[in-house]
Amino acid sequence: MTNRFVIGGTGSGVGKTTFTIGLMYALKQKGLEVQGFKCGPDYIDPTYHTAVTGRISRNIDSWMLNHETVIDIVSRASRHADVSIIEGVMGFYDGKSPLEDTGSTAEISVITKSPVVLIVNTASMARSVAAVVKGFQTLSEKPNIVAVIANQVGSIGHFELVKAAIEQECKVPVIGYLKKDPTLSIPSRHLGLIPTIERGELDSFFEKLGSLIAETVDLEQLLELTKAEVLNEAGQLFKQQENTGLTIAVAKDQAFNFYYEENLELMRAKGVNLVFFSPLQNEPVPTNADGLYIGGGFPEEYAVQLESNTIAKESIRKAINKGLPTLAECGGYMYLTEAITTTSGERREMVGVIPGEVVMQDKLAALGYREITGVAGNFLISEEESAKGHEFHYSKYVGKHDAPAYKTKGRFGMKDEGYQRACLVAGYTHFHFASNPKLIDNWIDACKKVKV
Repeated sequence: MTNRFVIGGTGSGVGKTTFTIGLMYALKQKGLEVQGFKCGPDYIDPTYHTAVTGRISRNIDSWMLNHETVIDIVSRASRHADVSIIEGVMGFYDGKSPLEDTGSTAEISVITKSPVVLIVNTASMARSVAAVVKGFQTLSEKPNIVAVIANQVGSIGHFELVKAAIEQECKVPVIGYLKKDPTLSIPSRHLGLIPTIERGELDSFFEKLGSLIAETVDLEQLLELTKAEVLNEAGQLFKQQENTGLTIAVAKDQAFNFYYEENLELMRAKGVNLVFFSPLQNEPVPTNADGLYIGGGFPEEYAVQLESNTIAKESIRKAINKGLPTLAECGGYMYLTEAITTTSGERREMVGVIPGEVVMQDKLAALGYREITGVAGNFLISEEESAKGHEFHYSKYVGKHDAPAYKTKGRFGMKDEGYQRACLVAGYTHFHFASNPKLIDNWIDACKKVKV
């Protein structure tokens, strides 16, 4: 047996991340090794987990990935951990569709056989909170809700009322609480958060939160209630294959850091050597690179510096013009255009291998899951192949070209997306390679052709 549990919430903003971080810190202080996971495609919350636990947090998504792959990811990442904590997304039952659990936190809890700790906002309620919890218990018999934690309580007396109501009506223990406290709100999920974490600016916040959680949540009862069976890898997805002798350069720094960890691990498992470089530090593409991967992030936050880093820009231009098979996702796509115009109206010149430019805007431009289908000439994903991914950005491409990289299907139908040329696939969508590992094989084949 091990300890593993899901932090579910009655809705977005109920306090899932607050309690996840606080519990991670508190359990670390008890000397336990803690592994974090995040339901869904979000890149930001896992950075909190990683900063607190010292272990890379993983995304698990039951829409983008099959159930076997979800189990494999949890099993592999949980090795040598005492406790695995899976932070949910949105409301507990919210997922791809309002009519089923696919892609929801509830489904993840069932797939991974993980007990659930439900976070409830109890503000302005007492006995009524029991009705809320009862609803989450009865909507589906599959999830195993083993405990409730009350958030936003007005006082210890208020907590006692809530606890009595839930335990009587729902027959589930209420193991802790947090009082209303505006200073405990998680700093803005602005994209600039990650550099803040890397600089350690949130360490005091994590410590304060963890200390409070240790005082108001019964950690021993939590550990007793969340014992779970050890998961074993069911598939061969991450089985190490023979080294290809190929090296793919990955742009990774404060401007480019949105990568699903499993994308990188799958590339390594398929025998690809990864070497990292920083465009933000004006580092050129490594000379031994056979391919190039520029992931998402927030180049607009560093547009001035990226514009002035001519060594990095020229190196990337030369690599792509030389024919290095290149994938650029979201922030990487933006960086490869002619320019980025910031929300303040400043136009900053970028790499310039993609015709047109991008303009930042205050409102969200796109958000949601994507089914991806290739088009003719795409080295990564052919017309007969498909994959899954996610799109989330505030910028808008402005310009004209007649070479889309692929087609994506979302809530509003099918559309052409991105830009391609012989060796370049670029667009706003983040691919999850575990949805179709054949994409890495295609990338390897393209690299081999160039290498020869």
